[in-house]
Amino acid sequence: MTKLSVNINKIATLRNARGGNNPDVLRVAKDCEIFGAQGITVHPRPDERHIRYADVRMLASELTTEFNIEGYPSEEFCRLVCEVAPTQVTLVPDKPGQLTSCFGWDTKRHEAFLSDVTARFHEYGIRVSIFIDAEHTAAEYAKRSGADRVELYTEPYASGYAEDCEAAVRPFVETAAFVQELGMGLNAGHDLSLHNLAYLHSRIPWLDEVSIGHALVCDALYLGLHETIRQYLACLQ
Repeated sequence: MTKLSVNINKIATLRNARGGNNPDVLRVAKDCEIFGAQGITVHPRPDERHIRYADVRMLASELTTEFNIEGYPSEEFCRLVCEVAPTQVTLVPDKPGQLTSCFGWDTKRHEAFLSDVTARFHEYGIRVSIFIDAEHTAAEYAKRSGADRVELYTEPYASGYAEDCEAAVRPFVETAAFVQELGMGLNAGHDLSLHNLAYLHSRIPWLDEVSIGHALVCDALYLGLHETIRQYLACLQ
C-alpha cells in the first residue's frame, strides 16, 4: 500500500502567526499517526517561518511512524538531519527565500554535489529521496547519485488534471515506470488533493509514498482531521 505522509508545515505556520503553542505541532503530528497516517513530513527553511529546527528535534524523539525531513541540503540542514537521523531525507533545490518547492533538481548538473550529500546521509542509515521533475534524465542521474528514491514533483499533473487527466498523468506514468526499471523507490508530492490523488494512484499503484500538506490541512478545516485522513487513505487503497 502507498503510504500517506502528512506534511505539517501549515500547522506550524498557523502557530507562528500568533506565537505560543496553539495549535500544538506535536499533538497534531501524533493525532495524524493515531488516525492512520503512516508518516510525518516537515520542511524546515532557513528563516523558520513555519517548522523550526527545534520542532524537528522534538518530533524526532516522539514520532512512531516514518519521519521525512525535506529541504535544501545546506550545511546547517545536513547537520540537523544527521543529528536526528530520520527515516528519510528528501533533497529539494529550494532557494532560501522560496515560497514553496516549484521545480525538481537538475540531477545531471548537480550529480557530484548530490552524490556527496547522499553518501553523507547514508553513513547515518538515512534513506535518501531526490525531488525531480517527471523526466527520465533526472531519474537516471538521481540513481547515479546513489539516491534510494525519487519524489516526483506533481504540480504539473495537478494543474492539468481538470482539463485532461490522461494527458496530465502520462509523463508521470512513463517516468514512474522508468524509475521502477532503475530499481529505485518512488514518492510523489505537491498539490495532490482529494480531487486528483485517486486517479494518480490508479495509474501508478506502485508509489511508495505521497507527501501531502496544504490541501490536507485545508480539507481538515471542513471535514475534521480524522475524517480527512480517512478519505486520503481511501484514495490510496
